[in-house]
Amino acid sequence: MPEVTIGLPAILGLLTLFLSLGAVIVFLVLRGTGRVVEPIPTATPSLTPTHSPTPTRVTPTPTYTPLPTPTPLSYRVVEGDTCAALAGRFEVSINSIIILNGLPASCDLFIGQVLSIPHPTPTSTALPTATLTGLEATLQACDKIYYTVQVDDTLSTIAANYNVPIAAIKSYNGLSSDTVFSGQDLIIPLCERLVPIGPTPTPTKPPPYPPTNLLLPADGAAFSLAHDSITLQWAAVATLRENEAYAVTIVDVTEGRDNRLVVYVTDTKYIVPTTMRPKEATPHVFRWWVQPVRQVGTDENGRPLWDSAGAESEKRVFTWTGAAPAGTPAP
Repeated sequence: MPEVTIGLPAILGLLTLFLSLGAVIVFLVLRGTGRVVEPIPTATPSLTPTHSPTPTRVTPTPTYTPLPTPTPLSYRVVEGDTCAALAGRFEVSINSIIILNGLPASCDLFIGQVLSIPHPTPTSTALPTATLTGLEATLQACDKIYYTVQVDDTLSTIAANYNVPIAAIKSYNGLSSDTVFSGQDLIIPLCERLVPIGPTPTPTKPPPYPPTNLLLPADGAAFSLAHDSITLQWAAVATLRENEAYAVTIVDVTEGRDNRLVVYVTDTKYIVPTTMRPKEATPHVFRWWVQPVRQVGTDENGRPLWDSAGAESEKRVFTWTGAAPAGTPAP
């Protein structure tokens, strides 16, 4: 028989073809019976470079975020601390310290007390042209005090105690009714005080002074032509006030004479003027006394008007000879 010779590559190709045909036939048979599950292909990541897109500028929309309220500072009271001093040191108001710590209106503190100090509230600088309205200026100028309601207090009793209308207290404190409760802090507008009805009270006069004690000259002292002046002296009754003085009265009680002099001095002595010295050789008798007085006004000419401020002193006398006796004529 003829001999057929096949090369090795042809044998490998035929073997591959038979295997492929067998695999296809087996696959088709299994697929027809539903026993073949096709595998899900898994994507293998690749490092293929890609071009980055050009970024588009997006304008963010601003969102309002409320600022957190700052936590109050904690401070321990030391000796010498007051609410006014702490308010000035931390640049806050006294009222804010009182309200935050529930203190009484008097803001009494004690050593070791722990206080909460609020942070100062920044205030915007007012424009130069900004001016207060008439109502705002009135409220700012009003004299006010703070009062803490006690257990038995009512709005009417508080108003009567400070002589302030109930409506004014309600207006300054934003009250819608007459009800108040113990421990409540109220603003009392003293500038809204009611005008008292009736006559204006007269100021009480100081008590009268005791009688003045006369010192010199002694009662009945005699002065001659050699004495150009006579000094009267007395003891002070007290330290005189600005509108008080001593009224010194000197009267020539010699028969046929009524020479009277009244002067007002603040010192405790007075020099009798030489105009009162008699011109005759006959001694003249003078009586003098002192009384505290108080100025109560002036007359139409601007001269002061005086009123008694105490009792009169005792009355003393002295004699004063004014001229030398005439010589005896020769017989």
